[in-house]
This record gives sequence, C-alpha cells and structure tokens, in this order.
Amino acid sequence: MKLLDFLKRERKQSAPVAKERLQIIVAHQRSQQGQPEYMPKLERELVEVIRRYVDVDDDAVQISMDSEDSCSVLELNVTLPRE
Repeated sequence: MKLLDFLKRERKQSAPVAKERLQIIVAHQRSQQGQPEYMPKLERELVEVIRRYVDVDDDAVQISMDSEDSCSVLELNVTLPRE
C-alpha cells in the first residue's frame, strides 16, 4: 500500500525552481558586464587576505565597482561572524 501512495503522490514541479535559478544566473552575469578583466582575480585575492584573519563564507563578502566620470570606486562589504 505504501508503494502505491508513493507513486500517486504529487511531484514538485521543477520548472519554477529552474526558472528562479536561471534568473539568478542571468542577474549575476549582467552585474559583471562592464567590469574590468582583473575584477574576478582581485575578488579572489581579497577574500584570501580576509580569510588569513577571519573565517568567512564566500557569500559573506560582496565586492562592487562603480565608475563615475574619471573616478572608480571599489566597495567591499564583509559580514564578520560573531565570536
């Protein structure tokens, strides 16, 4: 009887989940357009330096670069764990 219940149960639709994941990927790629080529390497190295002193997750570090006229601003936000 349990086997029939298992086969008859409703399956979760994967389309909404796949759509949400695709939207996240597209948003991430769009946010990286227009960035200099060195940005991914710079981000990795900054995270490595931070990890020498504090154990942080990848998602705890956010780096962005804004350009206005002749000035570029690199913004680094790190969520530090409570000790």
